[in-house]
Amino acid sequence: MEYSYAAFAIPAFFIFLALEYVAAKRKNRTDIYKYESSVANLSIGLAERLLNLFISVSFYQLFCYVYNNFAIFDIPRSLWVWVILLLATDLVWYWYHRLGHEINLFWGAHIVHHQSEEFNYTVSARITTIQAVVRNLFWCILPFAGFDPLMVMSILVIHGAYSFFTHTQLLKAPQWLEYVFVTPSIHGVHHASNEKYLNKNYGDLFVFWDKLFGTFEKEEEKPVYGLTHPLNSYSFMWQHFHYYMEMAEACRRTTGLWNKLKIIFGDPAILDQDIRASLEKRFLPHKVVNRPVKKLSFKVYLNIQVLAVASLLFLVTYFFGDLDFADKFFSSAFILITLINCGALLEQRRWIFYLEIIRLLLLTGYISLLFDTYILLALSASAIFLLTLTRPVQQWYLRIIYSET
Repeated sequence: MEYSYAAFAIPAFFIFLALEYVAAKRKNRTDIYKYESSVANLSIGLAERLLNLFISVSFYQLFCYVYNNFAIFDIPRSLWVWVILLLATDLVWYWYHRLGHEINLFWGAHIVHHQSEEFNYTVSARITTIQAVVRNLFWCILPFAGFDPLMVMSILVIHGAYSFFTHTQLLKAPQWLEYVFVTPSIHGVHHASNEKYLNKNYGDLFVFWDKLFGTFEKEEEKPVYGLTHPLNSYSFMWQHFHYYMEMAEACRRTTGLWNKLKIIFGDPAILDQDIRASLEKRFLPHKVVNRPVKKLSFKVYLNIQVLAVASLLFLVTYFFGDLDFADKFFSSAFILITLINCGALLEQRRWIFYLEIIRLLLLTGYISLLFDTYILLALSASAIFLLTLTRPVQQWYLRIIYSET
């Protein structure tokens, strides 16, 4: 059997998350964690981890292809090369990150990371698979230069692990450290929407790239985290694709190919900010996202779903090499539908009743496939069909989930 020990990154993440949460509580920093936002952050991160299981191997294969066919130099695998590779990796990151803020096409993938109005370890999870694909295309520069793909992958693990710890307000680094490394304070400035902090501090590990290219800003006033125009939605799908929909709408309203290309490859500042509001009215009617979650049973129900997804994702990751197509399909579909359901719950959508039905059918269908019998699926489908015809059942379900009395 093949085991993937990368799965243990999932419980490790939640351990650090719990430690930060407890520390915030002890310091009475109630501003650090907001329940709804944290759940939305985790949902996006869990989806990215799941989808990357299917494409992460292809990233390494792409690096090997570029290295074997197009490498400019034959860089040796010596000790000093590791230091150069680390510097080169962070330099590539700087320009990938900066262009991700300056070009609409890339900002559409990266904006998800900046949507949260929190700044804690859950925000580090707000990475989409689209962003991962874009980022790895930039990483191809490294094997193209002649760095060994295995060395590149190893450095990327270190690079990614370091950036996780810069997403917190509780760790205060020594002043001297900020002359060399990116600290939580420096990266917090990058996540802020204060006017003086916009488009600053793109570095991920080293701070001198920002100082060299004129984008460094020290934390002076308290950062206000999030977007300059807040998204105001916890919808799983909307958070992922709203900006591309805004770009498409902007292109639709614009005449001429050149003007459309300027929207796609231009600066995000040129995009009409009224477009988002009009699209939200069209696609997110009757949202109640600003209603705080008060009912304990609602939180318990939502927490169980998040933990169930994280547990299932751990098992899928650990045994991924031995799973067949059906295992991967049903587990992935169940996880993604549950994550969509979490966002719908946060917005208190009534159509989550039908998502529950789909999840139940998926579960019974998978069990039926395992035991090579479709009797359970047929019985479940029949029972669900009869229940959906009974409106009081749906009302009873929604009352249990959403009622605050």
